[in-house]
Amino acid sequence: MAAGRGKGRDTAQERERARLYEARRRFHASVIQRRRRDNLIAGVAGGLLIAALLGAQVAYYTLGPGMPEPEPTPTAPTSPSGTPTPGPSGSPTPSASPSGSPTPSPTP
Repeated sequence: MAAGRGKGRDTAQERERARLYEARRRFHASVIQRRRRDNLIAGVAGGLLIAALLGAQVAYYTLGPGMPEPEPTPTAPTSPSGTPTPGPSGSPTPSASPSGSPTPSPTP
């Protein structure tokens, strides 16, 4: 009789070991699945954050206070009558009229 009683205990221990093994296997699989999901969420969130930062930088430097100050373009001064008056230019213009000094002629 002692032999029959021991066999039932062995099968109960084997079933308990198999149950624990299956529980550990399922737990490990769920941990791997959770890590994969968490990594995917972190990657998407990080990508969105980088895209938002780049968009904010572009908006700041094109629309916000980081925009360069526009410089006024020089315009010709106008007279009070509304017609522009010619101003002195920086370089003399050649005239067609003869000047007081004679032009030297080349010697042979």
